[in-house]
Amino acid sequence: MKGIITVLGKDKVGIIAKVCTYLAEHQVNILDISQTIVQDYFNMMMIVDISGSTRPFETIVEDLQHVGEAIGVEIKLQHEDIFNIMHRI
Repeated sequence: MKGIITVLGKDKVGIIAKVCTYLAEHQVNILDISQTIVQDYFNMMMIVDISGSTRPFETIVEDLQHVGEAIGVEIKLQHEDIFNIMHRI
């Protein structure tokens, strides 16, 4: 199962490190990552494979929201199917 993670917020040191550390600790594999900084705003998108994780999808969603709150950014995880369905409509 694949998911799409987006991270938005003011740029600061360690954003990618915190997100990647959480994912590695819970066996979520990063398949692709893109990040940009526009002026002082950080924007990152990741495609991840969640199938190796023992944590339920909903728990990972909540955990990533907490990670985001702790570092002052907004982190969202959405199931890949949402994007596939949007493009079919």
